[in-house]
Amino acid sequence: MDLAELVKKAQHGDKDALVQLIMDRKAEYYRLAYIYVKNEEDALDIMQDMILILYQNIHRLKKEDSFYSWSKTILVNCCKRYLKIKGKTILINRESEFEKESVFEDKDVEEEMIIEKCMSHLSRKHQEVIKMRYFLDMDYKAIAKILKIPIGTVKSRINAGIKNLKRMVEVEMNE
Repeated sequence: MDLAELVKKAQHGDKDALVQLIMDRKAEYYRLAYIYVKNEEDALDIMQDMILILYQNIHRLKKEDSFYSWSKTILVNCCKRYLKIKGKTILINRESEFEKESVFEDKDVEEEMIIEKCMSHLSRKHQEVIKMRYFLDMDYKAIAKILKIPIGTVKSRINAGIKNLKRMVEVEMNE
């Protein structure tokens, strides 16, 4: 069954269709939530919140082919709300399954720690676009759609964030 048919069924109350839509991209949803909250249980809780919001509001979706960008926007908003409530700052976790199995030399681990420390000093807006672009490998258009900002703004935030990050990392490396 194609995306449009599943979305239409879900909009007419078919819970199984909504579950299938979510399950088809569950890994993407999880990675997106995890990169915000850096905690498995919290990421799963936030995904549950997203599913409830999707179920309650899917009738508002106007374009069936926009389901995944719409649902990811809802997930990002759930993450932001969670972080605001918990008073946490957004930190970066670049640890993928591959990296978990890799053996890093001490120098590599130290560099990772410096980059993570410097990332935490960037503004939330810069962290957000850099994470989506470089850690989730999203293109500019997808980031713009999820964050509901122009592509030019995405590009300028990434550019400014990377410049600041490079400057901070250079200072840290020279200390």
